[in-house]
Amino acid sequence: MYQEISKLLMYGDLPQDEILYKLGQLFEQFEVGEYNKTELVRDINTQVKRILKVATDYGFDDNLWHNYLTFFLMMSENPFSITCEKVGASDGSVNGLVANDFRIFKKLFDYDFKPIESALGIDCFTQISNYKAIVKKDLMYNHNVSEKVRALSKKLEAAKDEQEFFDVVTGFYKAYGVGMFGLNKAFRIEEHLDGGFSFMPINNMDAVMLDDLIGYEIQKKKLTDNTEAFVQGKKANNVLLFGDSGTGKSTSIKAIVNQYYDDGLRMIEIYKHQFKYLSKIIAAIKNRNYRFIIYMDDLSFEEHEIEYKFLKAVIEGGVETKPDNILIYATSNRRHLIKETWNDRNDQDNSNDKHHSDTVEEKLSLVNRFGVTISYSKPSQKEFFNIVTELARKSGCTLSDEELCREANKWELSHGGISGRTATQFVNYIMANN
Repeated sequence: MYQEISKLLMYGDLPQDEILYKLGQLFEQFEVGEYNKTELVRDINTQVKRILKVATDYGFDDNLWHNYLTFFLMMSENPFSITCEKVGASDGSVNGLVANDFRIFKKLFDYDFKPIESALGIDCFTQISNYKAIVKKDLMYNHNVSEKVRALSKKLEAAKDEQEFFDVVTGFYKAYGVGMFGLNKAFRIEEHLDGGFSFMPINNMDAVMLDDLIGYEIQKKKLTDNTEAFVQGKKANNVLLFGDSGTGKSTSIKAIVNQYYDDGLRMIEIYKHQFKYLSKIIAAIKNRNYRFIIYMDDLSFEEHEIEYKFLKAVIEGGVETKPDNILIYATSNRRHLIKETWNDRNDQDNSNDKHHSDTVEEKLSLVNRFGVTISYSKPSQKEFFNIVTELARKSGCTLSDEELCREANKWELSHGGISGRTATQFVNYIMANN
């Protein structure tokens, strides 16, 4: 095993703590006969436990060795795999080099563990090669990643040679991509103590679709049209969804990401205090073959806050042109994003700002940086009742429309007024108590 792993080229730059690297070292000790049996068994068990931990984190099942190797190939970001993401493999000399790597992985898939198990008196590889995982709730692991790993693992098991292995892996890269951006829909920013940051996948994002949002057909069409142009590589605009709370602004954006994930759309959620990272975030993703929405939820600024200047510079007006694969989608309860005071409206402001009107214009101009603005207003009572009845029917509620509307009217009077959120909360209550 070690000799094969050492011959890997494109996939061979293994971290020393990688499971595959560690197992290669341990199997080399066995192959050359220089080992202490007790220590070797202990060290092998340590790596098998690490495979089991990965399997638990991602809900793997059946052949965990194959699942691990498949996951490794999916997550390996190298010049070849990144070039293949969302476009597939192209003709070139590198394909011959990578084909040799895949020949080695095919051998690893078919590796016979029986000699080492027999010599050491262990059966851990046999156990993990035919593993029955305990059924877990979806929220306990990344269901999206788990499904893809297990499906691809089965295809690689059936590959008859390295060429078919090559075709299966590169076909996956073309369909979904590679690394965390290929396997996940959405990400948030995790700040480091040293001032840096990293992308963290958002596991099990709400699986809502646009059809689940009742009403707001005009708003959904504007958002869909813009996003569809974006994923097709056409000109598209940054989008601001503004209006009353609970009307479905955030839900619409989550639904858009779910709808266009297979087309290469990804979302990065960023909070206001993280705007200082915007330029670095864009630099990190601008050369990837995905379309990224940088998502800002509940965006607004108080009078003393200056983070909006970072946003203005990135959206438009900076020295570096914003890449074509990045758009900014924001939601806000405020039409103009930045809180205005009566002094802002007073041309005779007595403050020390000698260019008061210019200051006001700078604040209000932020919204003009969004090429598409979509208004989400509270529904009328008739629209509210329609939302309630539609949601109730989808949930399997058997109450009559009259009963639903009567009870919904009572509910909204004491639960925040008319909105899509209130309707959803009411239906949840009805389904739990009937």
